[in-house]
Amino acid sequence: MPRYLIVHPRDQKRDDVLIEDPALTLHFDAGWAVLTDTQGVCLAIPSGQGASIQRVDDEEPAPQKE
Repeated sequence: MPRYLIVHPRDQKRDDVLIEDPALTLHFDAGWAVLTDTQGVCLAIPSGQGASIQRVDDEEPAPQKE
């Protein structure tokens, strides 16, 4: 399942956010990082805010060869 961790600069004193959804996608549009799911926009962050976005999915176990 796609999961993204949004970390804000410390001087902004904002909480970090973990967002996850099976249909979550990230795209960039006109200076904004936009997270969407099947129902539309979940979160939009302006590039000038200085937040970092990191994908932190749980690792799936490698398929076993028989």
